[in-house]
Amino acid sequence: MTVPLILASSSPFRRMLMENAGLHFQAIAADIDERAIEAPLERDGAGPDAVALVLAKAKAKEVSDRFPGSFVIGSDQTMSLGSRVFHKPKTIADAEEHLRILSGQTHRLNSAIALVRNGDIIWEHVSHANLTMRELSADFIHRHLTRVGEKALSSVGAYQLEGEGIQLFSKIDGDYFTIVGLPMLPLLQQLRELGAIDG
Repeated sequence: MTVPLILASSSPFRRMLMENAGLHFQAIAADIDERAIEAPLERDGAGPDAVALVLAKAKAKEVSDRFPGSFVIGSDQTMSLGSRVFHKPKTIADAEEHLRILSGQTHRLNSAIALVRNGDIIWEHVSHANLTMRELSADFIHRHLTRVGEKALSSVGAYQLEGEGIQLFSKIDGDYFTIVGLPMLPLLQQLRELGAIDG
């Protein structure tokens, strides 16, 4: 009997990656307060990898508690520039500030996955991608955000690489799946090893 597979996420992008890989799963959003979980971590100086992993595990465990027996995939992504960890912009002005700071810099996306069954963490993993943004003028940033609008508020970096955000970059080191926020290759390997998918 196949063990049910659940993606603990409401992200349409993560769901699309799973669907494109031919996986049969349910997508069920975790009911957690991410900011409340993050706040003490940040106070204690937790790094971006640790923050992403704690959130990925919290999402998977919350859904696992509601669906015992299932393999539950939790994922989270943080964005860092040096020691600074960024959060999703709340306003277009925030997005403008993000892009101003990232302009001409190489920042890192830290994508964590946790696999949980019956409340137990079976596996965890973090993948990284380094993205170099070209030098952006204040005028270009303003024009760009005027074009993309509220979509800029849906990602931590205030950009979508699958859309116009690709125009902001001069170099990208890392795979597409890590950038979108669900490192598929290590996840698929682990699911095969567990017998959760056809290997």
